[in-house]
Amino acid sequence: MPRVSDVDTIAPDDQITSTPTPNPVRKSIALKKEKKVAKTPDVVPTLPVTPNTNPLVESVYKILGHTTHPLSSLLIHPHVFDFQERDDDEVVLLVARQHWFTNVRWVLISLFMVFVPSLFRFVPTLLNIPAAYMFVGYLFWYLITFAYAFESFLSWYFNVYIITSKRVIDIDFNNLLTKKYSEATIDAIQDVTSAVIGAIPTVFNYGNVLIQTAAEVNELEFGRVANPEKIIKVLQEIRDQYKGGKI
Repeated sequence: MPRVSDVDTIAPDDQITSTPTPNPVRKSIALKKEKKVAKTPDVVPTLPVTPNTNPLVESVYKILGHTTHPLSSLLIHPHVFDFQERDDDEVVLLVARQHWFTNVRWVLISLFMVFVPSLFRFVPTLLNIPAAYMFVGYLFWYLITFAYAFESFLSWYFNVYIITSKRVIDIDFNNLLTKKYSEATIDAIQDVTSAVIGAIPTVFNYGNVLIQTAAEVNELEFGRVANPEKIIKVLQEIRDQYKGGKI
């Protein structure tokens, strides 16, 4: 029987080691992991923030904050609001309406008017009226109720006070047929004061802002607006930047 030539050089208790054959599947998985690690950057880039180029807008934001709801009493630099008399280079900084609490009165009256017809059954005289006439009466009453509530809402919504980069505007929308427009430029403003009178205005922080001007309209009044002290600060900031030649 043939004999291995190097059998005498190997001791009986020596460990025989062998080089393992690399697994191609494991090798491909390891390469994929290395590629993923290589693709992941150490620092995640951040998108650059473009600052607002108008210093007046930033100043108004610092004083009053941001508002986005279209039915808010104060609209800060609104993008959806515009008026016909605005110049192309004029920036709307603030649109103020009367405080929302001023709507409580007409809302309660409208609700009372809605429930008034349900009280007619307690009046014996009205029970003898034919049903057709009662239907017409109900319809007429609800039309009056709707017209009153709708006209009250429009008066609150469109009765606005506007502060722009050039002027101060007061638009009085008393009803569907009456509109009064008053304005004064920023350089014509002489004095600005506020008045908060009564317990409810003090609790909800709304009042009147009186603007004395040297224009044709001697005085503009922002009636029952929210945060009157902050509105005065906005006007003072605009006047300071106007006098400093920044706007």
